[in-house]
Amino acid sequence: MSDSSLNITIRRCAPEDAAALSKLAQTSFFDTFHDTCTAADMEDFLQQYYSEKQLLKELEDPEDFVFFAIVDGIPAGYLRLLPARPPFAMEHEYHALELNRLYIDKHFLGQGVAQALMSFFGEFAAAGQYLYLWLGVWEHNYRAQAFYRKYGFSFTGYTHPFPVGGTPQTDQWWAKTIAG
Repeated sequence: MSDSSLNITIRRCAPEDAAALSKLAQTSFFDTFHDTCTAADMEDFLQQYYSEKQLLKELEDPEDFVFFAIVDGIPAGYLRLLPARPPFAMEHEYHALELNRLYIDKHFLGQGVAQALMSFFGEFAAAGQYLYLWLGVWEHNYRAQAFYRKYGFSFTGYTHPFPVGGTPQTDQWWAKTIAG
């Protein structure tokens, strides 16, 4: 259930946000996937992809778009958008945008933060005239799949390996086309 009384502000992350982003990224990924792999695999994954040093590199790239959802001065969630063609076949050539990450702090789940970020994603895509939106979602994350389905995304039939350390996992590529 969404609490419409939350005041959610969305802003682009800057390099000085690397520490806060790292904390939110590590915590939210751990909370979502800690029971899908070994503790050692999880720790290695978090250090490789969500360390402050790694995220600082991403934040310093002008073509890497990372945004916080802020509630009462606290980062409650974030998303990462990348202008990129998908690594699978598209029926037509489209100006494409990847939703690379969308994570919410567990204390803000069910309060409209994810919906606010998805609305922002749609606005960002429209402003950039992107006609093809795509993302990867873990094959067993049915909650996330149901969420993306509400926004018009569907499974493309393509998958890719997404191991967490030595733990094999598979992501599905989901997409939607915007009429242009």
